Amino acid sequence: MDENNKMNQVEEESSIDYAALWAAVKRRKHLYVVVLPVAFVLACIYALGLPNYYNVQVKLSPELSSKSSTSSLSALASQFGVNLGGRAATEALFPTLYPDLMNSVDFKTSLFPVKVKREEDKKVMTYYDYLLNEQKTPWWSGAVKGLMSIFGSKEKEKNLKVDPFRLTKTQTAIAQVIDKKVVCDVDKKTMVITIDVTDQDPLIAATMADSVKVRLQDFITEYRTKKARHDLAYTQKLYKEAKERYTRARQNYASFSDANQDLILESVRSKQTDLENEMQLQFNAYNTLAQQMQMAEAKVQEDTPAFTTLQSATVPVKKAGPVRSKMVLMFLFLVFIGTTAYILYKEGELKKLIGIG
Repeated sequence: MDENNKMNQVEEESSIDYAALWAAVKRRKHLYVVVLPVAFVLACIYALGLPNYYNVQVKLSPELSSKSSTSSLSALASQFGVNLGGRAATEALFPTLYPDLMNSVDFKTSLFPVKVKREEDKKVMTYYDYLLNEQKTPWWSGAVKGLMSIFGSKEKEKNLKVDPFRLTKTQTAIAQVIDKKVVCDVDKKTMVITIDVTDQDPLIAATMADSVKVRLQDFITEYRTKKARHDLAYTQKLYKEAKERYTRARQNYASFSDANQDLILESVRSKQTDLENEMQLQFNAYNTLAQQMQMAEAKVQEDTPAFTTLQSATVPVKKAGPVRSKMVLMFLFLVFIGTTAYILYKEGELKKLIGIG
């Protein structure tokens, strides 16, 4: 019985007196009438001051290296007497590294000269100039920049060459803006690459999404085919030299044969045989290099990655944000909670609630 009485006493002490809380709120309800309209007006001013922005997504599925591709190339090479071995090609630049690639300074600065134009006019400008001069900012941000320009010195950086090794302050700021506007993500399960571009203009958002996709593909293609293209260039050089040597040997043999057609001297026949053997030797070298050049061209084609575009860039019709109604409602809710806490504190009810907790 004593234990039951103690439990009932604890429950009575820990129970919340909702009637007392409601009475305390009603006594100061005039605060809601004053605070909430003011909060609504301030929230509207803030929400309306934010510029609209649009979002464009591009999805790619990259081709990964496989043993089958290498084996098919080895089979083709064996026809020309070249052994490539059975080792599968390795993928040094794996798709999960693409976000790190796009976050690099070299990649972001490569987007500076991309030509863009807004939907409402036909003025063509670089992406760098657009981000530097054409971005809409909230009115309070413009006021702060105006004050900073009055008390500070404005940095002049027009027509400066972009050096990724040493960027200027303005170039660094633009690169940081691009870092927020252009985002790359890779699904580790499916390896699908998602390029997400956000901008205040729908046409520029779509243009940059497509440009980023093309530049990413070009960079990966250049990386994957770098050694094969180097080998192809070297083989083409040797092929050209071998062709010139064969052409000279053939011309020498033809000229000598025409000039000594009626002579039957042994020395003439010996010289003609030497020239014929030299021509045949140069032809064999020329023919071998021609086959090797074909293989080098096939290797470049084999190493060139293929990308399947799952979702192309399209100009968005609807804005992605800001959602002003939700912002205003959230702000009013927080003000309502804060006002209620203030009333309970003034009425002493907040201390009781804390004491209960």
